[in-house]
Amino acid sequence: MQINIKTSASNQSVVSNLTQKLPGSAKENIIARIALGFSLASGKRFQQNEFNTYDSQGKEYKEHILFDSANRDFYIALICQAYGINKNDELIAKYVKLHIDHGLEQINYLFENRPQYTFFDFLVEYLGKGIDAIEDAPVSLDAVKNNNQHINKTSFTGAIDIKVGYNPKTKEPVTFCFNNTKIYNNQHIAVAGKSGSGKSQFALEFLRQLVSKTQGQVNFLFLDFKGISAEDKSKMHNFFTETHTTCINAPDEPFPLNPLSFIDNINDRNKLVGINKFVDIIAKYSNIGKKQQQTLKDAVQEAFIQQTSGDYPSMKEVYDLIIDQVGENRDTLTEIMGRLSEYELFASKVKNPSTFLNSNYYLSLSGELDNTVRFTSVFLIINYIFNVFSNMGSTDVCDNYREMRYVLMIDEAHDLFRERKSLEILEVILRKIRSYGVSVFLLSQGIAEYNTANFDFSQECETSFLLPINDMANTKAINKFLGLTPKDGTAALRNLEKLQNGQAISNISEYPRTEVFEIVQHYKEKY
Repeated sequence: MQINIKTSASNQSVVSNLTQKLPGSAKENIIARIALGFSLASGKRFQQNEFNTYDSQGKEYKEHILFDSANRDFYIALICQAYGINKNDELIAKYVKLHIDHGLEQINYLFENRPQYTFFDFLVEYLGKGIDAIEDAPVSLDAVKNNNQHINKTSFTGAIDIKVGYNPKTKEPVTFCFNNTKIYNNQHIAVAGKSGSGKSQFALEFLRQLVSKTQGQVNFLFLDFKGISAEDKSKMHNFFTETHTTCINAPDEPFPLNPLSFIDNINDRNKLVGINKFVDIIAKYSNIGKKQQQTLKDAVQEAFIQQTSGDYPSMKEVYDLIIDQVGENRDTLTEIMGRLSEYELFASKVKNPSTFLNSNYYLSLSGELDNTVRFTSVFLIINYIFNVFSNMGSTDVCDNYREMRYVLMIDEAHDLFRERKSLEILEVILRKIRSYGVSVFLLSQGIAEYNTANFDFSQECETSFLLPINDMANTKAINKFLGLTPKDGTAALRNLEKLQNGQAISNISEYPRTEVFEIVQHYKEKY
């Protein structure tokens, strides 16, 4: 593909005039390159109905003049990144011509309206803006587009009625249909209860019923942030068997996903956005600086380049490339990536990417792992799940029931989302993933972490179950957690005073929201 173009007739004189402002004896191809970059940096993107904006009666540029062989691929890459197209796309030459004409117009306007303006002034102003934008642009918390995702996920259509407890007086079951969209705007659930309140057994029984009621079509991941003991694992044998759940105790065995595989490894623009997202997650929880972030970004990009068979690079391969860059120097970047690699927390290769989300897992993050590794690992997993389901798109609502795919259950959520940066991620996930058939189920010992000025928790996580907590006197926080009106809160307060372990108050619509009921617990249920 040859990129031979002509500027518009009106820009022919602009090329000459602007070239004269360049230092030394610069040639007329220099200003064309600057114009191309300036136009792309301005954010201008041409639609097909704008393709005839400029004529082709002006300055002619042959490809070898416009781009010498050393720089051709770089400028083509700029166009590909801007428009999300392949390097062989037939429209590349058209986009190059349009952006050169547009850039020439914009630069010429600057000089015509600022008589004392020099080309040195121009470079200082716009190079500075570009550098600042690169360094300071925040990475979006939204999902990253992946056109190359080939993951199939089962789903369940219909009512999912879960027994959550019993009326303490009549012993009648209390049921809860969390995917009924006439009653609930989202399928997210929060359970708060201190140690010994029955919170964990309640959650396990919820999952057991979920698997049974949906014939295993809705799968789950239980993230145990505090780790599971050998004794507890033995006690949960029946649960693991009944729900066909694989228990993974990190770091004893790797988790069966590659956290880099949410990235589009075909489209270069999407790939770069995905790499930036990965770097941002590592940076958030290890506090690496700008220079280290760039080192990590370079290593990940090179790791993708080296995958000739279309596979994804492993954490070990990324770490090795970092070491190649930094040599003997060791810092927080080499420390966190070294530990993620050394512990082998994630699988290096995944044969079938659909297997993970179509299976049930209980991931225990051992206390042997330091908090930086545990936090980073958990958010890499959450990011993967969020991105994969976002790229699958929404599920249908049939007869008022949301089609469901998955439940992400997070234990010790009060620790995981204690910091503001973590709460921001939680808020985005709760808000965005609700239409994708995914329920986020949060287990915590307290409720204070969810009640912040910038986060209306009861709006994003509509269903709450309150078991006994240590701070039962904090009625304002409790009302916000349960989404209660002041009137309901007054009625609930009387019942909270007599709330015992194994009991709860909830805001579900199927039971009086201020009344106490006995919760189901897996080890007690007979079925």
